[in-house]
Amino acid sequence: MEREFYDRADAIRQRLLQLKDSLDYAAKQQKLKSIEEQMAAPDFWDNQEKAQETVVQMKSLRTLIEPIDECLTGLEDLDVMLEMAEEDESLASEVPGQLDQLEKTLEELELKALLDGPYDNFGAIVTINARDGGTDANDWAEMLLTMYGRWADQHEYDVELIDRTDNEEAGITNATFVVRGPMAYGYLKGETGMHRLVRISPFNSEGKRQTSFAAVDVSPEVPDTEEVEIDEEDVRTDTFRASGAGGQHVNKTDSAIRLTHVPTGIVVQCQNERSQHKNRATAWKMLRSRLARIEEERRESEQAEKYKTQAKVGFGSQIRNYFLHPDQRVKDARTGYYVGSFHSVMNGEIQGFLDSYLRWRVGQESPQN
Repeated sequence: MEREFYDRADAIRQRLLQLKDSLDYAAKQQKLKSIEEQMAAPDFWDNQEKAQETVVQMKSLRTLIEPIDECLTGLEDLDVMLEMAEEDESLASEVPGQLDQLEKTLEELELKALLDGPYDNFGAIVTINARDGGTDANDWAEMLLTMYGRWADQHEYDVELIDRTDNEEAGITNATFVVRGPMAYGYLKGETGMHRLVRISPFNSEGKRQTSFAAVDVSPEVPDTEEVEIDEEDVRTDTFRASGAGGQHVNKTDSAIRLTHVPTGIVVQCQNERSQHKNRATAWKMLRSRLARIEEERRESEQAEKYKTQAKVGFGSQIRNYFLHPDQRVKDARTGYYVGSFHSVMNGEIQGFLDSYLRWRVGQESPQN
């Protein structure tokens, strides 16, 4: 039996033990057990909102605990396989495959371990705004909305659209939606910033190349149990008539709500519900989430320098470039991560960008040229 196999197995074992300690595996196991006991109670679903928050917490814990258990079991199987291979050389051919699988699982787990922010296990409130580029920018904003929806579907996350304003000619002016699932905010928070598209405009009869921009903003969906201090006197409330498709569907009351947090200039709005009360509650939830993210960024700014990645308007500020002309490619301006298929990215295959951002954020991956 080759010495290399034993060395690789020892290295995996050491990495796994370090990861268990850093993740406080025993405490997470106990927390999961406690949650499962709560969920078994007959009155668990009486409070739907609280129950959903608990379910998300359970799923987040399982995304860490189950791969660790899988690695532990895999190491035990590997030890048996190595011992048997000493006596039966025909079994030695199975060892490299087992080692490769363990290393792959461990690498995925180490990446998830980077999602250690205070809000990373919460849902994500994502807002997309069309910026420079006219109708092309409106169309581009809607393309991004579809892209994130497809990514969420692929990962079995729930998506709830809470606000959308369509552009008269094509696309959207803005949209806000919530993505709920294990570590949704942790994965998506790096998407905050300007996304730039270069293509031959389908809205230009001369077939000229057009550059369009859309701004993406991601905040954690902070549950009511989390304290976020907001002085109501600092918030201006405006009501307006929600936009509709026309005819009998036009909303004839001022049910839409816009909140402006005067000290920070943050503006949120919600018009999806017919009830002004529901729109107001959702708008306040969005505002709490935006302010929670600002506080998180303030705590992390010295280490991660996250303010450098915030959304700005215009050329030179984009975090990611999407090209359909002269060739098809997508490249992240921060990490250098590159995909040579524009359409696969638009189809929701953005996990590589999310993973590379996590590594880059903690300095584990240098930007590529």
